Amino acid sequence: MTSARKTPQTMKPATAAKKLGVYLEATPAEFQEGPISRDDLNALQTDPPTWLRDLRRDGPHPRQVVAAKLRVSIGGLTRAGLTDALTTAEIEAIKAEDPDWLRREQETQAEFRKETERLKSVRPRS
Repeated sequence: MTSARKTPQTMKPATAAKKLGVYLEATPAEFQEGPISRDDLNALQTDPPTWLRDLRRDGPHPRQVVAAKLRVSIGGLTRAGLTDALTTAEIEAIKAEDPDWLRREQETQAEFRKETERLKSVRPRS
């Protein structure tokens, strides 16, 4: 009988970046170049290095983070013509400007969430 050696579970850098909530293209080259082990990801989440703390604080942020910070959907960002990653300063500038599209998309998102909650409450549990 041969003993099988366990290989560490790995993921692509894009997957790891998504799990960390950061924009892949803004991460260091060594992060982007190779697979990330589950242990490495856990270490980054537990004790984030300076580059990760800086990216989370200042950006640029991936679209899902931008959408969450603006309280809109990713589709709402697209309708507004925002297709690139944004920094925290750019997000704050949009909030301060409070354009019509932002208010409309926030209302749409709020209605969607309200309807989702309503549907959850009326569906029988299985």
